[in-house]
Amino acid sequence: MEERKKEKKIPEQHQNQQPGLQTKMKPQPDSSPEHDEAGKLKSKVAIITGGDSGIGRAVALAFAKEGADVVIVYLNEHTDADNAKKEIEQYDRKCLLINGDVGDEKFCTEVVAQTVARFGHIEILVNNAAEQHVKESILDIDNAQLEKTFRTNIFSMFYMVKAVLPHLKKGARIVNTTSVTAYKGSPHLLDYSATKGAIVAFTRSLSLQLIGREIHVNAVAPGPIWTPLIPSTFPPDKVAEFGKDVPMKRPGQPDEVATCYVFLASRDCSYMSGQVLHPNGGTIVNG
Repeated sequence: MEERKKEKKIPEQHQNQQPGLQTKMKPQPDSSPEHDEAGKLKSKVAIITGGDSGIGRAVALAFAKEGADVVIVYLNEHTDADNAKKEIEQYDRKCLLINGDVGDEKFCTEVVAQTVARFGHIEILVNNAAEQHVKESILDIDNAQLEKTFRTNIFSMFYMVKAVLPHLKKGARIVNTTSVTAYKGSPHLLDYSATKGAIVAFTRSLSLQLIGREIHVNAVAPGPIWTPLIPSTFPPDKVAEFGKDVPMKRPGQPDEVATCYVFLASRDCSYMSGQVLHPNGGTIVNG
């Protein structure tokens, strides 16, 4: 595909709410898929946590373009979720919105129950929801933050898989969102990076557990992607410089990551499980 992305000027900005609102971002992230439609996910149903904005939203739109109905799970960003649903419906696909905290196991069970009640089947689970909080020292990370970060970022994956597994059949796909920080670390995102490392191990281990059932489990480890987590995490001056330290010298856009999820959710990855894809702007991680 012809190279098309150029660096967008990101002005200083900050949001006081996590995981942040896409509607308040300047410039708006690129979420709409530009790949050619191939019907790779025709008639499938996908649950995407954190699907209202950022990478999750781009994945939802890419899945819809490929023929899937989508369940978007989100915390409380109702406007972003409504906007995502409208875009999905433009592809003549159905979209179910469910809001709540994925760190709560009962809520995750309810997500699956509502999905089955609405669509009758599930083929794809994308565990994508996450939060991050900058702290200069491990001494600044209190128990409340530590537990909340782990509940949102990794406990939720256990909860969602446990709830959905009885409904998955041969050929189903689970795709987890980890991060480049799992491989190269981040001194200011210590607890976040730790959860992302846990997700890599979770992906590899769950893959081995489910491979006999022909359920494929893989992950994506994005680098610096322009999503609502960025202005809601970092101070304005850091936001303005976001992503310029990678070899491509720019942050990535959500739609540049979404095609990795399409690949891992489709039959294209028929000989791949327990692996991680790295759309990170050229950073070599050897992982």
